[in-house]
Amino acid sequence: MSTNREARAWLLLGADALLENFARLRAAAGPDARVLPMVKADAYGLGMSEVVRILRSERPWGWGVATLAEGLRLRDEEAIDEAVVVFSPLVERELESALRADLQISVSSLDALAEIVAASRRVGAPAKVHVDVDTGMGRTGFDWQSSLEWMPRVIEAAREEIEWVGCFTHLHSAEDDDRSVREQWARLQEALSGLADAPAAPLIHALNSAGAFAAPEYAGYVIRPGIFLYGGAVGAGHPIPEPVVSLYARVCHVREVTAGTTLGYGATYRASGPERWATLSIGYGDGLPRVLGNRGCALLQGRRVPIIGRISMDLTVVDISDLSGVRVGDVATFLGTEGQEKITLDEIAELAGTISYEILTGFTPRLPRIWA
Repeated sequence: MSTNREARAWLLLGADALLENFARLRAAAGPDARVLPMVKADAYGLGMSEVVRILRSERPWGWGVATLAEGLRLRDEEAIDEAVVVFSPLVERELESALRADLQISVSSLDALAEIVAASRRVGAPAKVHVDVDTGMGRTGFDWQSSLEWMPRVIEAAREEIEWVGCFTHLHSAEDDDRSVREQWARLQEALSGLADAPAAPLIHALNSAGAFAAPEYAGYVIRPGIFLYGGAVGAGHPIPEPVVSLYARVCHVREVTAGTTLGYGATYRASGPERWATLSIGYGDGLPRVLGNRGCALLQGRRVPIIGRISMDLTVVDISDLSGVRVGDVATFLGTEGQEKITLDEIAELAGTISYEILTGFTPRLPRIWA
């Protein structure tokens, strides 16, 4: 275990595991597929700068983000010159900044297309556009069933006003239902039946991490992996990723208590007899889910110890009555492996009643990210 002598709690991140997961996704998609890693939300909480630095050696086709600020950060701070695609719709006031930074932007409606065309004229350069087709996600995108209404307008704009780079859809259930991937792909193909009139064939992309394993035959030119890169599972029957993230915290206090001693806000835990408790320097202010109080666990001395009481903003208490020799300064594992025991990202997510994405993106800046 790599430790930070000054940190009270920290994330340890594995560059080799990140690269291994990237290689497995690329292999699954086939030799002709290009990879567009999703690095939105600060690379799912791991740190965009370092993730981009590590993955850039693999020569991805481009990078996926969700906001203008994320795209500008890649261009300005990280000096990225590959394609940067903003997948969430931008508002009108953001368009000129996006175009001047050579960001590729998504379009989901004819009104948005008109705004993009107008911004392109003001900037004096055609916008690079990816057309978002809604095939079942429902959040954004042109309706796949009404392509006869919007497709001619997009083609008209592509002849003179925009550079039509790509066309994509979002998969809604690839982790759970392979059939849904095929259904959405069929809808996308139906929507694109009028593409023969387009001045140039756009790149077609649909597959996220789960989709790349469920239906690699649809990889086309580009896949858009996210959670698998960062160590999150993508559904039963699909490969298990290498764990990328481990979470550690130091013991800051050890005490003996008598029967009846209460613990934490709301006094939700009461010692049933003489017990020994260790207070750990981590809380929900660091991103440890508060709901794990009285139900989650940590690892100490290679053994599971239960989290007792409510998790506070800065501190968490575990019952170490079955251990001996635990001292202030010892390191506990909340996510990762210690000896023969391990706590996985998806185990934490299940206990917290959420998904691995939320766990990763919930880790706050107070936790140092240490790459090894």
